[in-house]
Amino acid sequence: MDIKNNILETIGNTPIVRLNKIFRDWPCTVAAKVEYFNPGNSVKDRMALKMLEVAEQEHKIKPGGTIIECTSGNTGMGLALAAVVKGYKCIFTTTDKQSKEKIDILKAVGAEVIVCPTNVEPDDPRSYYSVAKKLAKEIPNSFHFNQYDNLANRLAHYESTGPEIWKQTEGKITHLVCTAGTGGTITGTAQYLKEQNPDIQVWAIDVFGSLLTKYYRTGEIDMKEVHPYVSEGFGEDFVPQNYDMSVIDHFEQVTDKDGALMTRRLAKEEGLFCGYSAGSCLQGLMQLKNKLKKGDLVVCILHDHGSRYVAKVYNDQWMMERGFLDVKSIKDVVNSREHKRLITVSPHATVSEAVHLFKKYNIEQIPVFLDEQLVGTISEIGLFNKLFSNPEIKHATISELLEEPLPVLSYDTPIERIRFFITKEIGAVLTRDETGAYHIITKYDIINTLSR
Repeated sequence: MDIKNNILETIGNTPIVRLNKIFRDWPCTVAAKVEYFNPGNSVKDRMALKMLEVAEQEHKIKPGGTIIECTSGNTGMGLALAAVVKGYKCIFTTTDKQSKEKIDILKAVGAEVIVCPTNVEPDDPRSYYSVAKKLAKEIPNSFHFNQYDNLANRLAHYESTGPEIWKQTEGKITHLVCTAGTGGTITGTAQYLKEQNPDIQVWAIDVFGSLLTKYYRTGEIDMKEVHPYVSEGFGEDFVPQNYDMSVIDHFEQVTDKDGALMTRRLAKEEGLFCGYSAGSCLQGLMQLKNKLKKGDLVVCILHDHGSRYVAKVYNDQWMMERGFLDVKSIKDVVNSREHKRLITVSPHATVSEAVHLFKKYNIEQIPVFLDEQLVGTISEIGLFNKLFSNPEIKHATISELLEEPLPVLSYDTPIERIRFFITKEIGAVLTRDETGAYHIITKYDIINTLSR
C-alpha cells in the first residue's frame, strides 16, 4: 500500500505546469514549478526539514527541544510541521509587514509567534533576527536555525528541487527563474542544474528596496539601496551566507505594484492561486522577454500559496489603498455623471405625490427620509403591484406602503461588488460622499460608467 508514515514524507515531487495564457505569444515555453503542493504549501518545507535533520545529526538540538527561527511565515510552517511529527516546541519571530494569515497559520500548528518591527536595522535589538538570537541564548535546549546563513537551506534544494526539475524537463531546461530571498532555493537549485549543464541561465528576481541586486552587480553592500517595500518572501537588507553569486547569471528588480498585479493575473488566467512572490517572479521574467528565443524552456519556481495573502494582494481595498489597483468605484460613478439632485419623499406624503415624482423625473425608486434619516423606500414596481391589488391605496400615505431602505454602500465600494446588491427586487443602492450627502446609484448608472 502507498501510505505515507507521516506528513513529512509528502514533501517534494511537486509538479511543473505549463503557463498557457500569460505567455501565449512568447516564442519559448514557460512553465512553473508549483511549490504550494508541498504539505505546508510552500517551497520552504524542503529546507525546513533538511535544516532540522542536519541539526539533529550534529546534536545541536535534542529531543523535546525548542526550535527558534526568524521567518516571514513559510519557513516557520515547514519547521512547525516537522516539530509536530518529531515532538519539538517552536518559537518564531516575524515582522509586522507579514500577513495576518501567515501568523494565524503558524499559531494553528502550535507555534508561538513574536511580531517585531520591519523598519529597523538587522542588528537592532528589536529586529526579528536579533530577537531570535536572544531567545536561543536564553532558552535551554533550543536552537536558532538561522535559515539565512544555515547552508542546509541550499543543500535541501541541491538534493531535491534541482534534481526534480532536471528529471521533469528531461534535461531540456534552459532558464531557471526564481525570486531571491534567503538565497537557499535559487543557489541550491542552480548549483545542481549548472553541474548538469553549465549553459543553463539562472535569473534571480529581486524587489526595489532590497540591496541584493546592487550587491550582485558591484560587490558593494549599499544601505542606501534599502527602503521599505510591501512585497513578501524575497528581497533582503543584508546578504545571507546561502548565496553563491557565481551560479546566478542575472538579477532583475520588480516593483511592489507590478508583482502584485501579476500575482492576481496568475490566479485569474492560469488558475494558480499563488503568493505574492510568484507574481513578482513572473513579472521579472516578463521584463526579460527580449533575452529569450524560440526553443527555450523556462522554469519559474512559484514559492507558496495564495491563502496567505487573501487580506493583502487578493484584497481590492488593500490594493487600492496602495495605488496598485485602478478599480472603478461608486465614487467614479457619481463623478462621471452630471450632478443629480437626489429625489426623496417624506413618509407623510401621499401615493399620488410619489407617482407625480416618478413621472416627472423618470425614476423607479425614491428613498424615504424622515428628519434627514433614511427610513425606507417607495418603488415604482412595488407601487404598481399594490395598486392592482387595491386601487384605493392611491389615497394612502407613503408610510402605509413603505418598503425596506435601499442598501447604503461605502463611497469606495468597487463597481463589481454592486451586482450583489442590485437585484430584480432591489433596483438601486445609496451611497454617501465625503460631505455626508446621499447619492442613488442605479443599474443604468453602472452600465453608463462601464461603457465609457
